[in-house]
Amino acid sequence: MSDRSYRPACPRLPAPMSVLAAATLSALLAGAWPSCAVAQARGGPAASGAGIYTCVDDRGRRLTSDRPIPDCVAKEQRVLNSDGSLRRVVPPTLTAEERAEQEAAERRAALERAAKADAVRRDRNLVIRYPNEASHRKAREAALDTVRMAIRATEQRVQELAVERKPLLEEAEFYQGRQMPLRLKQQIDANDAAVEAQRAAATNQEAELVRVNRLYDAELAHLRKLWAGALPGSLGAIPTAEPPPPSRAAASAAR
Repeated sequence: MSDRSYRPACPRLPAPMSVLAAATLSALLAGAWPSCAVAQARGGPAASGAGIYTCVDDRGRRLTSDRPIPDCVAKEQRVLNSDGSLRRVVPPTLTAEERAEQEAAERRAALERAAKADAVRRDRNLVIRYPNEASHRKAREAALDTVRMAIRATEQRVQELAVERKPLLEEAEFYQGRQMPLRLKQQIDANDAAVEAQRAAATNQEAELVRVNRLYDAELAHLRKLWAGALPGSLGAIPTAEPPPPSRAAASAAR
């Protein structure tokens, strides 16, 4: 595409001018730039001062037009005023791949902003919930008491199973040297499985005590920095302690 395919920016009539001089110059424009004369007569873009688009294409040619230049869609285009001063810069049109990358970057930035806002909100709520170390210690003890109650319930159930097991063993002694009735064997096996499940539960509950303490330790370290004046959201996430996985015996008992 040659330079002749672009419409040059129309020159503007200088002011002030006499009526005769303006008429004479307009006649000259009509001969040299007929499209400009028509546009000015109609009050089109040239008359309204839409600006002059200019750019350098891939061949190194400087192109000028009164509208965006198709050969420079992938390049920056400068829009000039009639006096040659810069009005604005039109950024290059992105390719589909560039547009996808830009959108992905914008999504990542939005996620980062949301995560930052969540961290700020979390820290502020944490300080409101625990204004001092005493309030945090009280919450820790309440959480530990829940686990301790479960441990006591497990210990009590183990004792009950031991009581239930005693008459079964006494009855089993009667069948020494003989085949034990199926009913009695099933009762003893069920008692054994229940005891094993309770022991596994006790192991998990002890691990839960450790997990809760670690969780509150990490939270307390985080809070101490906030109480000392650290900005909410500036400390990162609080390390969490994952609960222990259930043992096979506990899982079997649950089923």
